[in-house]
Amino acid sequence: MADTYLGESIKKLGFGLMRLPMNGDAIDMEQTKKMVDLFMEKGFTYFDTAYVYIGGKSEVALKEAVVDRYPRESFQCATKLPIWDLKGLEDMERIFQESLDRAGLGYYDFYLLHALGKESAQKADDLDAWGFIQRKKAEGKIKHIGFSFHDSADVLEDILQKHPEAEFVQLQINYADWDSEGVQSRKCYEVARRHGKAVIIMEPVKGGALATMTPEVQKLFKDANPEASVASWAVRYAASLDGLVTVLSGMSDLGQMEDNLSYMADFQPLSTQERAVVDQVVEVLKNTPTISCTACKYCVDGCPQKINIPGVFSALNQNTLYGDLDRAKGHYGNATKEGGKAGDCVQCGACQEHCPQHLEIIELLKGAAETFA
Repeated sequence: MADTYLGESIKKLGFGLMRLPMNGDAIDMEQTKKMVDLFMEKGFTYFDTAYVYIGGKSEVALKEAVVDRYPRESFQCATKLPIWDLKGLEDMERIFQESLDRAGLGYYDFYLLHALGKESAQKADDLDAWGFIQRKKAEGKIKHIGFSFHDSADVLEDILQKHPEAEFVQLQINYADWDSEGVQSRKCYEVARRHGKAVIIMEPVKGGALATMTPEVQKLFKDANPEASVASWAVRYAASLDGLVTVLSGMSDLGQMEDNLSYMADFQPLSTQERAVVDQVVEVLKNTPTISCTACKYCVDGCPQKINIPGVFSALNQNTLYGDLDRAKGHYGNATKEGGKAGDCVQCGACQEHCPQHLEIIELLKGAAETFA
């Protein structure tokens, strides 16, 4: 009999509580409870939150929708310790206890150091965050310890070599990022598995981008299976990998929950023919003309308006690749919140003088100003 691994018995769809349905600033608890009930009814049990999600309201919603309404042994809960907010042991103790209290829990099944990368991993080491969560595990307040990760595969390798006590890794994995040199989904997954770590997948639909897509891509999917949603291809792609605890989906309305359950309740990995369709889509994405900005930021240094030009171009590329203007506008808003907007360009030309890619930055910014007006 093959060795079992952490989370093998958990069904491969997890409920991410970061993008819950909202009524203004308040979580729509009535709809959230309906989503939870459908999820549990189909045998799914994994709920993922974090100390910082929805300004702390996510952990409270976990209590109201799940913990207060179902037997504790019938589900698993995960939350995360925000390394960037920590100054010392007192902060860790306070935040950890607050996470338990908000959710009405005596323990978390999965507890993560949140969003480790090169710098935050070093800070976690300096503060002995690993020692802290190991002590909480010894006290019975954590069942399994691990971390979520946003960096390159060599940084992941370094963390796992230093911390064999990590039982699992949460990684951004989707078909658009699988061979990306920026996200390095494949390389990170392979590092984690080589170290024998179970993997939790986040962003299988790339923050919702892979649920929309351009008409050309939608046609490829619909021709292959008219009944399947565009998002289902992305979730099933991720769930077809080996060694998974679960695949997290940040479902924000009842319709998304119903769609996910329709194909994950009796999950079938992608067939050879279906993989070929995804490969076609990836080729379309690769060959879609985008702005070839490498985000070196040479253009930003001399900009009198302090425009985050690479961020603006990234938002334009998001719109071109995935055909979701609202989401691209969100990226644009984040990129320009601390500096000038695209329309603030004074056409001085300093950016173009410094651009190694010789991009026509002034004209591209004009286009961005029109697109995101």
